[in-house]
Order: sequence, then structure tokens, then C-alpha cells
Amino acid sequence: MIAQILEALGAFIIGVISSLGYAGVALLMAIESCCIPLPSELIMPFAGSLVARGTFTLWGAGLAGAIGCVVGSVPAYYLGMYGGRPLILRYGRYVLLSPHDLDLADRAFARFGEAIVFFARLLPVIRTFIAFPAGVARMPMGKFLVYTFAGSLPWCLGLAYVGQKLGEHWDTLRPYFHRADAVIGALIVIGGVWWVRRHLKAMREVSA
Repeated sequence: MIAQILEALGAFIIGVISSLGYAGVALLMAIESCCIPLPSELIMPFAGSLVARGTFTLWGAGLAGAIGCVVGSVPAYYLGMYGGRPLILRYGRYVLLSPHDLDLADRAFARFGEAIVFFARLLPVIRTFIAFPAGVARMPMGKFLVYTFAGSLPWCLGLAYVGQKLGEHWDTLRPYFHRADAVIGALIVIGGVWWVRRHLKAMREVSA
């Protein structure tokens, strides 16, 4: 099933980029940055394979990808800014999120927001969703855009470079990229378990 999904995604990505060129790269990376898990680990290596064929330049592919990341992050940021906090305040207790947690996130983004956004853009899976919590924490838009671009450019260039070196055989690295996604996913699950245990313990202490 997973292999079939990846094949379908790969065919979709190839079709969009083949039809739209740089604009297709930007469009796909914008979708990926708008909290929709369209894997950049497939998008950018294919764009890089077109560098090897002379269709793209490496910097052109990297810049198109990074610009797409910035564009796609804006609606996700505003969704977090205008919808995220009210939803969490109203329904957060059902998913073990409290106003105290929001305050912690606000302080973290106020103090380390630039570093959080920059390094999140260099991590599989996490990079797709970082714009939403940045919006919830109301990180200044100017800084958010600058560090989104700064973190996205090396990611996009790196993946495009891999695709360039592999040429037409870029798809041979797919299993390795998705193993990395699986590791990140496992860490997220572990963190989620810790989060649930922490909040359940706090709730028991309050009720006692």
C-alpha cells in the first residue's frame, strides 16, 4: 500500500514539474509547506534530475523550492494565528493542551523563534507543520518569513543536488529518505506518549 501511494505521488510530482517547470516546483513545495504532507524528498530530487538533463539550473531549482516554502507557509501561519489559539483554548483539554502549554509555546517562540523555525525547516515531517505553531505563537511575520526562507533554501538545494548527482536514477534514494521520515515519526510518537503521561499525571495531582 505504501509503495503504491509513493508511486502515485511520484507520478503526480513528475507530471506537475514536467508541465510547469520552476513554477511546478514552487507550487508543490508550497503545498508541502501548507501542512499538507506532500514529500519534498520526492519533489526536489526530481527537480535536481532535471538539472542533470540541462532543463533546470541547481540554484534555479533550489530557489523555486524555497520560494514555494515561503508562499505555502503564509496561509498555514495565518490559520494558526487566527484560528489556532481559540480552538486550543476551547477544545485543547480534549487533546491534553492547556493555556499553560500555549504560554510555554509563546515564550519559546519569543525567545528562540528564529532558531525553531530555521532548524524545523531542515527536518523531515516537522518542516511541513512548523508554520501553524509559529502562527499560534504570533511570531513576527517578517522574522518568520526570513527564517523560513533561510532554512528552506539549504534543504531544497541539498535535495536537488542529490537528484542532480543521481540523474535519471533519482528515485533509487526514495526508500532511504522515507526511512528518515519513519525515524522522525517514531520520535514524534515517543514525544507524544511522554506528553500524554505528563498531562495525565498533572490532572491526577490537581484532582487529588
